[in-house]
Amino acid sequence: MSTDHNIFVTEETIEGASDGPLAGTTVAVKDNISTEGVRTTCGSEMLEDYVPPYDATVVEKLKEAGATIVGKVNMDEFGMGSTTETSAFGPTENPAAPGRVPGGSSGGSAAAVAAGEADLALGTDTGGSVRNPAAFCGVVGIKPTYGLVSRYGLVAYANSLEQIGPLAPTVEEAARLLDVISGPDANDATTREVSEARRASESRAGDARETGADSDYASAADGDVEGTTVGVPTELVEGADEGVRERFEATLDDLESQGATVEEVSLPSVEHAVEAYYVIAMSEASSNLARYDGVRYGTSASEANGGSSDSSDGESGGFEGNWNEAFSNSREAFGEEVKRRILLGTYALSAGYHDKYYKQAQDARAWVKQDFDETFQRVDVVASPTMPTPPFEQGESLDDPLQMYLADANTVPVNLADLPAISVPAGEVNGGPVGVQFVGPAFGEEEIVRVGSAVEN
Repeated sequence: MSTDHNIFVTEETIEGASDGPLAGTTVAVKDNISTEGVRTTCGSEMLEDYVPPYDATVVEKLKEAGATIVGKVNMDEFGMGSTTETSAFGPTENPAAPGRVPGGSSGGSAAAVAAGEADLALGTDTGGSVRNPAAFCGVVGIKPTYGLVSRYGLVAYANSLEQIGPLAPTVEEAARLLDVISGPDANDATTREVSEARRASESRAGDARETGADSDYASAADGDVEGTTVGVPTELVEGADEGVRERFEATLDDLESQGATVEEVSLPSVEHAVEAYYVIAMSEASSNLARYDGVRYGTSASEANGGSSDSSDGESGGFEGNWNEAFSNSREAFGEEVKRRILLGTYALSAGYHDKYYKQAQDARAWVKQDFDETFQRVDVVASPTMPTPPFEQGESLDDPLQMYLADANTVPVNLADLPAISVPAGEVNGGPVGVQFVGPAFGEEEIVRVGSAVEN
């Protein structure tokens, strides 16, 4: 593994086609996205030696576009974290702010771009895990609309929330990578034709935006915000540090000077978004990670206890004795944060608590979606600070998981509502980069790219 900022878990070159829109471009891939013949660890001891037999759809598209993949980059274990400190392979340092975290869970992806180790990178965003590290590392990150990018070949954390998204030095480069990886996939039934999906979304929201052929996102990075209305929800600004708020307000002033209109809006539901998000995400995680039982995937009980295992006879991985004990022993390979989330998720789904927690969380999710739908009848994009603080010092949030969870307050509502969002650099505060986030209506990627490019310009 590279020792420079601890960015790579596996450094291996995967050559793409000889020509294409990304020919001559290097791309780093988050280590929870399957690469045929190249190990995919998810930042966990549980999958330390796992080598996928197939490529994720996004990896196939990268290769077809001529990109050169330069390796698999570090991440919070199974995507669970906001700092890239829960990785079994050690924390990644922020190249843009040494001694601080790069954000997470796609911290390795953002750090690779910020350090110049790759031209572009792919991350995954379940509750802000592309936008958070983009803000902390001073790069651009896009969380696409749910269903725009195939999740086939992505090792699942929370299926109903996560999307693969691009990270890049500029808005146009991020949009160009999104052009390559987006589109329907026969292997992923949640993907949709963009034009069809946009028409359905606009019909529900009563929106009169032009529909038609699938879009060229890169060409939308023209910086033209004349006549654009930017909504600012007070709920997503009040909790930010003073310096972050100042940078955010300066960004809004800049947009107004370019012809945009800024108005205050209210999203009362987001006050409950973090609680709803973590109940849903942890519940889905407890279900998804049940497959790591030492039989189907992961470390067997005998290996967990320092022995060897041979499950080639088709029996239960050589397990003997009490199955529950063997299952428990095999899961010792999980880190503390993953264990915490599995336990909480299993509790929320258990008999007697499902309606009390999980059902209420889904009701809150519907409320968040409704609030955004109503807001987008008045404004074109919604703006907020991406993260309420500059990058944390390394080790600062590990002793207080609740602090880490609350740091996602501005990003998780977007995933609950299945919307697109972009984080664009907005300067520095106390020596650390900060970002501004723009959220668009479903399949409104062009709008957030356009506004993001205006900030960049």
